[in-house]
Amino acid sequence: MNRQYHKWHSTSLDREMELLVFGHGGARVIVFPTSCGRFYDWENREMIKTLEHHIDQGWLQVFCVDSVDFESWWNTDAHPRDKAARHLAYHKYVIDEVLPFTKKLNDNDFVIALGASMGAYHAANITFRFPESFNRCVAMSGPYDFAQMSGPYNIFSWINDYNDDSITECNPVPFIKAADTKRLDKLKNVELIFPMGATDPLHEGNQLLSEALKDKEVPHAFHTWDGFAHDWPYWQEMVLHYIGGDGTR
Repeated sequence: MNRQYHKWHSTSLDREMELLVFGHGGARVIVFPTSCGRFYDWENREMIKTLEHHIDQGWLQVFCVDSVDFESWWNTDAHPRDKAARHLAYHKYVIDEVLPFTKKLNDNDFVIALGASMGAYHAANITFRFPESFNRCVAMSGPYDFAQMSGPYNIFSWINDYNDDSITECNPVPFIKAADTKRLDKLKNVELIFPMGATDPLHEGNQLLSEALKDKEVPHAFHTWDGFAHDWPYWQEMVLHYIGGDGTR
Protein backbone atom coordinates (compact mmCIF):
# COMPACT_ATOMS: atom_id res chain seq x y z
CA MET A 1 0.00 0.00 0.00
CA ASN A 2 1.30 3.43 -0.96
CA ARG A 3 1.94 5.47 2.23
CA GLN A 4 3.12 9.08 2.38
CA TYR A 5 3.91 11.38 5.29
CA HIS A 6 3.50 15.15 4.93
CA LYS A 7 4.11 18.10 7.23
CA TRP A 8 3.79 21.85 6.76
CA HIS A 9 3.29 25.06 8.68
CA SER A 10 -0.39 25.90 8.64
CA THR A 11 -1.12 29.57 8.07
CA SER A 12 -4.68 29.05 9.33
CA LEU A 13 -3.49 27.66 12.68
CA ASP A 14 0.00 29.17 12.88
CA ARG A 15 1.55 25.84 13.82
CA GLU A 16 3.02 22.71 12.24
CA MET A 17 0.45 20.15 11.07
CA GLU A 18 1.07 16.57 9.96
CA LEU A 19 -0.91 14.06 7.93
CA LEU A 20 -0.67 10.61 6.36
CA VAL A 21 -1.81 9.63 2.87
CA PHE A 22 -2.70 6.08 1.89
CA GLY A 23 -3.36 4.99 -1.67
CA HIS A 24 -2.93 6.31 -5.18
CA GLY A 25 -6.39 7.23 -6.43
CA GLY A 26 -10.15 7.06 -6.08
CA ALA A 27 -12.46 9.09 -3.88
CA ARG A 28 -10.59 11.44 -1.56
CA VAL A 29 -11.34 10.52 2.06
CA ILE A 30 -10.58 13.01 4.84
CA VAL A 31 -10.26 11.08 8.10
CA PHE A 32 -10.60 12.90 11.43
CA PRO A 33 -9.13 11.24 14.56
CA THR A 34 -10.95 10.55 17.81
CA SER A 35 -10.75 12.88 20.84
CA CYS A 36 -7.38 14.66 20.98
CA GLY A 37 -6.13 12.06 18.52
CA ARG A 38 -3.30 12.22 16.06
CA PHE A 39 -2.92 11.71 12.34
CA TYR A 40 -1.55 8.17 12.89
CA ASP A 41 -4.42 6.86 15.04
CA TRP A 42 -6.37 5.19 12.24
CA GLU A 43 -3.23 3.41 11.08
CA ASN A 44 -2.38 2.28 14.63
CA ARG A 45 -5.93 1.07 15.27
CA GLU A 46 -5.93 -0.99 12.03
CA MET A 47 -8.68 1.06 10.41
CA ILE A 48 -6.42 1.58 7.40
CA LYS A 49 -5.81 -2.17 7.23
CA THR A 50 -9.59 -2.63 7.26
CA LEU A 51 -9.80 -0.42 4.16
CA GLU A 52 -6.69 -1.88 2.55
CA HIS A 53 -8.51 -3.62 -0.30
CA HIS A 54 -10.44 -0.47 -1.20
CA ILE A 55 -7.23 1.55 -1.11
CA ASP A 56 -5.15 -0.91 -3.13
CA GLN A 57 -7.88 -1.17 -5.77
CA GLY A 58 -7.74 2.59 -6.25
CA TRP A 59 -11.28 3.11 -4.99
CA LEU A 60 -10.19 5.32 -2.08
CA GLN A 61 -7.27 7.59 -1.26
CA VAL A 62 -7.24 8.25 2.48
CA PHE A 63 -5.89 11.42 4.08
CA CYS A 64 -5.55 11.14 7.87
CA VAL A 65 -5.39 14.62 9.37
CA ASP A 66 -4.16 15.76 12.78
CA SER A 67 -6.41 17.47 15.34
CA VAL A 68 -6.14 20.52 17.57
CA ASP A 69 -8.67 19.32 20.15
CA PHE A 70 -6.33 20.10 23.05
CA GLU A 71 -6.28 23.70 21.82
CA SER A 72 -10.04 23.96 21.27
CA TRP A 73 -12.81 21.98 22.99
CA TRP A 74 -10.51 20.05 25.32
CA ASN A 75 -8.66 23.15 26.51
CA THR A 76 -10.26 23.41 29.94
CA ASP A 77 -8.56 26.75 30.66
CA ALA A 78 -10.03 28.52 27.63
CA HIS A 79 -13.28 30.48 27.41
CA PRO A 80 -15.91 28.78 25.18
CA ARG A 81 -15.63 31.71 22.76
CA ASP A 82 -11.91 31.00 22.32
CA LYS A 83 -12.48 27.25 22.04
CA ALA A 84 -14.92 27.88 19.19
CA ALA A 85 -12.52 30.28 17.48
CA ARG A 86 -9.76 27.66 17.49
CA HIS A 87 -12.14 25.00 16.23
CA LEU A 88 -13.28 27.24 13.37
CA ALA A 89 -9.62 27.99 12.53
CA TYR A 90 -9.16 24.22 12.27
CA HIS A 91 -12.00 24.13 9.74
CA LYS A 92 -10.22 26.84 7.77
CA TYR A 93 -7.07 24.70 7.78
CA VAL A 94 -8.98 21.69 6.40
CA ILE A 95 -10.90 23.65 3.77
CA ASP A 96 -8.20 26.09 2.65
CA GLU A 97 -5.09 23.92 3.05
CA VAL A 98 -5.85 20.21 3.29
CA LEU A 99 -8.46 19.95 0.54
CA PRO A 100 -6.35 21.85 -2.03
CA PHE A 101 -3.37 19.66 -1.08
CA THR A 102 -5.43 16.50 -1.67
CA LYS A 103 -6.60 17.87 -5.02
CA LYS A 104 -3.00 18.32 -6.17
CA LEU A 105 -2.32 14.65 -5.46
CA ASN A 106 -5.63 13.37 -6.79
CA ASP A 107 -8.06 15.21 -9.05
CA ASN A 108 -11.00 12.92 -8.23
CA ASP A 109 -13.94 15.21 -7.44
CA PHE A 110 -15.67 12.88 -4.95
CA VAL A 111 -14.76 13.79 -1.35
CA ILE A 112 -15.76 11.92 1.80
CA ALA A 113 -15.58 13.22 5.38
CA LEU A 114 -15.05 10.30 7.75
CA GLY A 115 -14.58 9.85 11.50
CA ALA A 116 -15.57 8.02 14.66
CA SER A 117 -16.58 9.47 18.04
CA MET A 118 -14.99 12.95 18.22
CA GLY A 119 -13.85 12.38 14.64
CA ALA A 120 -17.49 11.87 13.68
CA TYR A 121 -18.32 15.22 15.24
CA HIS A 122 -15.56 16.84 13.17
CA ALA A 123 -16.71 15.11 9.98
CA ALA A 124 -20.36 16.10 10.45
CA ASN A 125 -19.74 19.66 11.64
CA ILE A 126 -17.41 20.55 8.78
CA THR A 127 -19.74 18.93 6.24
CA PHE A 128 -22.70 20.91 7.56
CA ARG A 129 -20.71 24.16 7.39
CA PHE A 130 -19.17 23.47 3.97
CA PRO A 131 -21.57 21.13 2.14
CA GLU A 132 -20.23 22.22 -1.24
CA SER A 133 -16.86 20.66 -0.33
CA PHE A 134 -18.08 17.12 0.42
CA ASN A 135 -20.10 14.45 -1.37
CA ARG A 136 -20.50 11.98 1.50
CA CYS A 137 -20.14 12.12 5.27
CA VAL A 138 -19.75 8.93 7.30
CA ALA A 139 -19.87 9.89 10.99
CA MET A 140 -19.77 6.89 13.36
CA SER A 141 -20.81 7.13 17.03
CA GLY A 142 -20.50 10.89 17.21
CA PRO A 143 -21.71 13.64 19.60
CA TYR A 144 -23.83 16.23 17.79
CA ASP A 145 -25.60 18.30 20.44
CA PHE A 146 -23.62 20.09 23.16
CA ALA A 147 -26.47 20.11 25.67
CA GLN A 148 -27.34 16.44 25.23
CA MET A 149 -23.79 15.10 25.30
CA SER A 150 -22.82 17.01 28.44
CA GLY A 151 -25.53 15.15 30.38
CA PRO A 152 -24.07 11.62 30.35
CA TYR A 153 -20.48 12.87 29.92
CA ASN A 154 -19.39 15.78 32.08
CA ILE A 155 -16.16 15.96 30.05
CA PHE A 156 -18.33 17.23 27.19
CA SER A 157 -19.33 20.34 29.17
CA TRP A 158 -17.46 22.46 26.64
CA ILE A 159 -19.55 25.64 26.81
CA ASN A 160 -21.52 25.41 30.09
CA ASP A 161 -24.18 28.16 29.85
CA TYR A 162 -22.35 30.31 27.29
CA ASN A 163 -23.63 30.68 23.74
CA ASP A 164 -23.06 32.92 20.73
CA ASP A 165 -23.10 32.67 16.93
CA SER A 166 -19.67 31.02 16.82
CA ILE A 167 -20.81 28.34 19.26
CA THR A 168 -23.86 27.65 17.10
CA GLU A 169 -21.55 27.22 14.09
CA CYS A 170 -19.84 24.43 16.02
CA ASN A 171 -22.95 22.77 17.48
CA PRO A 172 -24.49 20.50 14.80
CA VAL A 173 -28.12 20.19 15.97
CA PRO A 174 -28.73 23.93 16.63
CA PHE A 175 -26.74 24.72 13.49
CA ILE A 176 -29.03 22.61 11.31
CA LYS A 177 -32.11 24.11 12.98
CA ALA A 178 -30.85 27.62 12.16
CA ALA A 179 -29.54 26.84 8.65
CA ASP A 180 -30.86 28.90 5.74
CA THR A 181 -32.39 27.49 2.56
CA LYS A 182 -29.26 28.03 0.48
CA ARG A 183 -27.10 25.94 2.80
CA LEU A 184 -29.77 23.27 3.19
CA ASP A 185 -30.13 22.94 -0.58
CA LYS A 186 -26.40 22.25 -0.85
CA LEU A 187 -26.55 19.80 2.05
CA LYS A 188 -29.32 17.84 0.32
CA ASN A 189 -26.73 16.86 -2.31
CA VAL A 190 -24.48 15.22 0.30
CA GLU A 191 -24.88 11.59 1.39
CA LEU A 192 -25.16 11.82 5.18
CA ILE A 193 -24.63 8.56 7.08
CA PHE A 194 -24.36 8.30 10.85
CA PRO A 195 -24.54 4.92 12.63
CA MET A 196 -24.76 4.73 16.42
CA GLY A 197 -25.04 2.02 19.09
CA ALA A 198 -28.47 1.64 20.72
CA THR A 199 -27.10 1.83 24.27
CA ASP A 200 -24.50 4.50 23.57
CA PRO A 201 -25.33 7.50 25.81
CA LEU A 202 -24.86 9.68 22.72
CA HIS A 203 -27.71 7.94 20.88
CA GLU A 204 -30.21 10.61 21.93
CA GLY A 205 -28.07 13.31 20.34
CA ASN A 206 -28.08 11.33 17.08
CA GLN A 207 -31.87 11.14 17.27
CA LEU A 208 -32.00 14.91 17.76
CA LEU A 209 -29.81 15.38 14.69
CA SER A 210 -31.97 13.05 12.63
CA GLU A 211 -35.11 14.92 13.71
CA ALA A 212 -33.55 18.28 12.85
CA LEU A 213 -32.56 17.02 9.40
CA LYS A 214 -36.03 15.56 8.83
CA ASP A 215 -37.64 18.87 9.79
CA LYS A 216 -35.47 20.56 7.15
CA GLU A 217 -36.22 17.79 4.61
CA VAL A 218 -32.54 16.84 4.32
CA PRO A 219 -32.10 13.18 3.28
CA HIS A 220 -29.85 11.15 5.58
CA ALA A 221 -29.24 7.63 6.84
CA PHE A 222 -29.34 7.20 10.62
CA HIS A 223 -28.75 3.59 11.69
CA THR A 224 -28.93 2.15 15.19
CA TRP A 225 -26.61 -0.78 15.88
CA ASP A 226 -27.10 -3.31 18.64
CA GLY A 227 -25.42 -2.61 21.98
CA PHE A 228 -22.89 0.10 22.80
CA ALA A 229 -20.97 -0.19 19.49
CA HIS A 230 -18.60 2.63 20.46
CA ASP A 231 -15.19 1.07 19.93
CA TRP A 232 -12.69 0.32 17.20
CA PRO A 233 -13.87 -3.22 16.32
CA TYR A 234 -17.37 -1.85 15.68
CA TRP A 235 -16.02 1.04 13.64
CA GLN A 236 -14.02 -1.39 11.52
CA GLU A 237 -17.26 -3.15 10.69
CA MET A 238 -19.23 0.07 10.21
CA VAL A 239 -16.73 1.66 7.86
CA LEU A 240 -16.91 -1.28 5.47
CA HIS A 241 -20.71 -1.03 5.44
CA TYR A 242 -20.89 2.67 4.74
CA ILE A 243 -17.74 3.96 3.06
CA GLY A 244 -18.78 3.05 -0.44
CA GLY A 245 -22.56 2.82 -0.31
CA ASP A 246 -25.74 4.78 0.19
CA GLY A 247 -26.10 4.09 3.91
CA THR A 248 -28.09 0.85 3.64
CA ARG A 249 -27.21 -2.02 5.92
